[in-house]
Amino acid sequence: MAREFSTVGVVGLGTMGAGIVEVFARNGIDVVAVEISEPALERGRATLTASTDRAVAKGKLAAADRDALHERVHFAVGLPALHSVDLVIEAVPEHLDLKQRIFAELDRVCRPEAILATNTSSLSVTEISVATTRPNQVIGIHFFNPAPVMKLVEVVRTVVTSPEVVADVEALCARLGKVDVTINDRAGFIANALLFGYLNHAVAMFESHYAAREDIDAAMKLGCGLPMGPLALMDLIGLDTAYEILDTMYRRGGRDRRHAPVPLLKQMVTAGLLGRKSGRGFYTYERPGSPVVVPDEATPPTTEAGLADGARAIAKVGVVGSGTMATGIIEVFAKAGYEVVSVTRGAEKSATVCEAVKTSLNKGVVRGRLAEADRDAALGRISWSATLDHLADVDLVVEAVVEELSVKKALFASLDEICKPGVVLATTTSSLPVIDVAMATHRPADVVGLHFFNPAPVMPLVEVVRTIRTSPEATATARAVCAALGKTGVVCGDRSGFIVNALLFPYLNDAVKMLEASYSTADDIDHAMKLGCGYPMGPFELLDVVGLDVALAIQRELYLELREPGFAPAPLLEHLVTAGYLGRKARRGFRDHAHR
Repeated sequence: MAREFSTVGVVGLGTMGAGIVEVFARNGIDVVAVEISEPALERGRATLTASTDRAVAKGKLAAADRDALHERVHFAVGLPALHSVDLVIEAVPEHLDLKQRIFAELDRVCRPEAILATNTSSLSVTEISVATTRPNQVIGIHFFNPAPVMKLVEVVRTVVTSPEVVADVEALCARLGKVDVTINDRAGFIANALLFGYLNHAVAMFESHYAAREDIDAAMKLGCGLPMGPLALMDLIGLDTAYEILDTMYRRGGRDRRHAPVPLLKQMVTAGLLGRKSGRGFYTYERPGSPVVVPDEATPPTTEAGLADGARAIAKVGVVGSGTMATGIIEVFAKAGYEVVSVTRGAEKSATVCEAVKTSLNKGVVRGRLAEADRDAALGRISWSATLDHLADVDLVVEAVVEELSVKKALFASLDEICKPGVVLATTTSSLPVIDVAMATHRPADVVGLHFFNPAPVMPLVEVVRTIRTSPEATATARAVCAALGKTGVVCGDRSGFIVNALLFPYLNDAVKMLEASYSTADDIDHAMKLGCGYPMGPFELLDVVGLDVALAIQRELYLELREPGFAPAPLLEHLVTAGYLGRKARRGFRDHAHR
């Protein structure tokens, strides 16, 4: 039988500590809440009061339950107040020497059988435990912010943590209504080890002026369905906290350069730009602590709809290709009011594409998303062709043919001869260098990447890829077209993976490496990212959907271009692809889908 915890202590009443106090008190457990001074204690009390009052106002907590919750909390200054508790959780700032001093004192103050726990998100639980004479009773219990809302708890055992202590804490998590994942003591545990490499990479992208902060954040929210963009998330976490976590993970985790804090991060921390809490980080906020972003000198100007920023007028669009992507792009342009010329290799393919577009538009009518008249009008704007010569009078060409450079280059060379001057030539490539395609023409200034996401009629994001030869007018035209389509266009340089794939696939690769090292299970890693970070899918769910062969190909491209050791494809990923375990499409990937 698991031990029954009737009284717990919480040391440190910042945002995290106060949240942990609330979690325990909400679940009928008496709490001794401890701080270093009376002013700090009052701030913690105010944080708890504000949180529970908000919950009452939103109808998530009854007023009587709030009052009962507060009755269960005893506030005190100093660690001696914890002399009779069953369990203590420490939630002070992420400094090893500070935590070790606190644990040494708790060891003296607390009953011999009391469990001592740390809420650290990155420090070694083992190093904290050796400050006590009871390291077998020391464990990590890592809550996520905000603790009353987030379902995940990482339970971190050291090599000497007693199995009984682990079992007791797992049972306690269940009592609190949390989902626990139990792991060994390793830098960053699961969630932070995967999250912070990705966040650091996003900062590096911003630091190198590869893309604007708004575009990086919009790309990951709209392209991956994430609740927040990486730079906005850094501001929420606090840049000083993020720096400490990355620095600790770099030193503890084998000096992986993915976790070496980007220089800009240290500079911003030194300058006091800490994110929301200081009122300024990657974004500027209404006031310190406010979530409301206000314009600053880096906010892009809002241009009036039209051609004010040098965009060219586009009325007629050519789409070359006959696959799923080409079909979706034809539909998107036709629905938005553009005349569309669809060019395929032969009348048979044209008939197939025409049928696919009709089917999709009819689905829109059946689902009530499209009026019959609008469907008919959209179909009336499309003309079908099997020859590129019919693109002689279009204003924009979008190429969506097979992902082979030789094929695309030959096509663009032909378009160069056929199309009138000033036409913007766009490639939908997701992985090839746009500049290689552009240089097959005599007009590289007019060539851009327009990377639509699948399915194009549904996905709101388009990556606008400018090469070092792309003119500002062509970029502005591409962005204006995205806006006219009702899409969000994000501009980036011509680098492998653009924004979304360059940030997403190294994170997925890191997850495979974690599984390969037998650090955790695929289920626990997926739980950690969904429940701890609010991701719509865990990394292994996503890999099985995307296809392991696709993921491997993209990761190889990233590695070949950037030559970053941390980007080398995980051997396990290569082995699964070799074995034909490609994910859902092969009915077997990281999981067996044959019987699902």
